[in-house]
Amino acid sequence: MLDGYAFWMSTPNLDFLEIAANAGFKRVVCDVEHNGFSPDRREALVVAARALGLKVFFKIEGPEPVWVQRALDLDVDGVIIPHCGRLETSRAALETTKFPPMGTRSYAAGRSARFSPPDAGYFERCNREILCLPMIETAEAFGDIEAILAHDCVDGVFVGPFDLALTRGRKTYAFTDADRTDIARIAQAAKAAGKPWWIPAWKPQEQQFAIDEGAAVRVIAAEHQVLMAGLASVIGQLSQRADQ
Repeated sequence: MLDGYAFWMSTPNLDFLEIAANAGFKRVVCDVEHNGFSPDRREALVVAARALGLKVFFKIEGPEPVWVQRALDLDVDGVIIPHCGRLETSRAALETTKFPPMGTRSYAAGRSARFSPPDAGYFERCNREILCLPMIETAEAFGDIEAILAHDCVDGVFVGPFDLALTRGRKTYAFTDADRTDIARIAQAAKAAGKPWWIPAWKPQEQQFAIDEGAAVRVIAAEHQVLMAGLASVIGQLSQRADQ
């Protein structure tokens, strides 16, 4: 049921991670960019996700090789790279996701290599299986979407609806006709390139639109959203007598 979905973590909350895994999720997106994921907690979260059978994806701090490398060394299943501009300004970060000769990633003996010497297929397997998903959330990246998708190191794209709307001159993201038109263009470009696209889709109408447009993964169940909804549900069930 949840094969085409992922849940969103804003803090390294291992309880939330386990609850979501128990609910049937198979993927988690960790918003490292905007929140307090200290290095030791990132490591613990990846180990826990692995033990729970979850694929774990880090939305890293920015399009800088150092942040890409540090995430990959923790053995994540993919990096979501925010603030990408045109291909040429993002190329160094994108190419850090793959080992040579395909890219420029540096080998680290450790968790990402299972603490063992790499076997004969290790580098090729990493290049194939670990996903590089640049975010399309700026007007520059939107304008260069075909070139970004054509890069060999790019496995797909991740839509950032709010920042995309703002940088495209709208006051906010409200799932308007203009918003849907932009997202549909990204979807069409991804389809033409034969690569998947992901999107955070918090509301049912966004989720259905994403399905209709062929999104590979819809990210739902944001941690703070779930907490607020849970509290609202509990408060809503209070009886009038209990309030007195």
